[in-house]
Amino acid sequence: MSYPTPQGGYPPLEGAQSGQRQSQGYPSQPQGYPPQQFYQQPFPAYPLQQQTYGGVIPPHPQHYGAPAPSQAGAHSSVPYGTQYEDPHYGIALPTPPSPGYGHDFIPQDQSLLNSSADALRKAMKGLGTDEALLISTLAHFPAPLILHLKAVYQQRHHRSLESDIASETSNHFEAALLAVLRGPLQQDVFLLNRALKGIGTNEPLLNDVVIARSNADLNAIKAAYNQTYHRTLQSDVSSDLSGKTERLFSMILSATRQEETAPVLPHNVDADVMEFHRATEAKHGTDELNVCSLLSSRSDGQIRALALAYEAKYRLSLEKVIAKEFSGHMKTALIQMVRAACDRAMRDAVLLEDSMAGLGTKDDMLISRLVSMHWNRDHMGQIKGAYKVRYGKDLITRINGETSGDYKKLMVAMVE
Repeated sequence: MSYPTPQGGYPPLEGAQSGQRQSQGYPSQPQGYPPQQFYQQPFPAYPLQQQTYGGVIPPHPQHYGAPAPSQAGAHSSVPYGTQYEDPHYGIALPTPPSPGYGHDFIPQDQSLLNSSADALRKAMKGLGTDEALLISTLAHFPAPLILHLKAVYQQRHHRSLESDIASETSNHFEAALLAVLRGPLQQDVFLLNRALKGIGTNEPLLNDVVIARSNADLNAIKAAYNQTYHRTLQSDVSSDLSGKTERLFSMILSATRQEETAPVLPHNVDADVMEFHRATEAKHGTDELNVCSLLSSRSDGQIRALALAYEAKYRLSLEKVIAKEFSGHMKTALIQMVRAACDRAMRDAVLLEDSMAGLGTKDDMLISRLVSMHWNRDHMGQIKGAYKVRYGKDLITRINGETSGDYKKLMVAMVE
């Protein structure tokens, strides 16, 4: 089942199908796409599917980069396969960490690591640098093997791969390559430090890293942040934010949301609809913390069901209610939660466009977002489809027009 047309919040469409900009919502689906439907009870007892843009998605959509339960390298404080029972949602399995967030992945075949390490050294040895070889080697290198690649490079060539990259490249090309070499977990830690250090908070960067993440990934991020900076992420976020926004991010960082395998049950969804309405439109003033608690504790599937049921009952989208009832950083964070749950690919397509829109490209933002998204190849295919639907142009064509040189070639290679 897909979900009803959003009633606002996303930027205006530049849809290729209609030939003109639309004021709000999604474009009409082109031939071959499933028709959009309004929610009707009863719910199936499993997470409702997100919108797709070609290709195949797993029966239970997972967080970006999340491996299938059987994938090697999964690591969690709760062993995968261990059942737990929630009094409201029943029995569910914990979502495993995404590739690159576990600690027990041991490669069985060293040939890829050896050949890649040698190719990277060849690209930087002697006079000049073979940038094309750097790009072809690193653009699609598997996330779980990044740390092993750096170790093998050190072992075989007695040099630091990151130091060599930093000395042989420059500017945005260097920044993007180093972002890849950190791997997804350490890159998240690096970005959080950037978001929180100095005066003020880089709110979009903080949102990008911690919102709509699985419990397993958040726990891995918190542990790595503490190990790297000898401070807890929770304390740094709490000291940087204030008031109810600080409370919201404390809820998020508690990593206690419902797992994606938790069933979506009609009576629970009805209760969430009533609670959301009671906290927003049904009263004078907004019970902000109640909404924060609700959205930060639900799985993507449960938020999708809430969005469908709420719009079916009140003819108003969750996003539009949030935009009307909230403001500032809390508003953008809550909207990010809803967008990720309802249509993660479209959410990410819009985030990429935001980094390129306007006068001049926000290169640091484009690099951080594209590197984070590129680790999951299937999801990147969905993002490209969503971008074409919303903006009527290819994502690669857009990136080509906003970047240049070897930096452009690397960005395009990660999308291809």
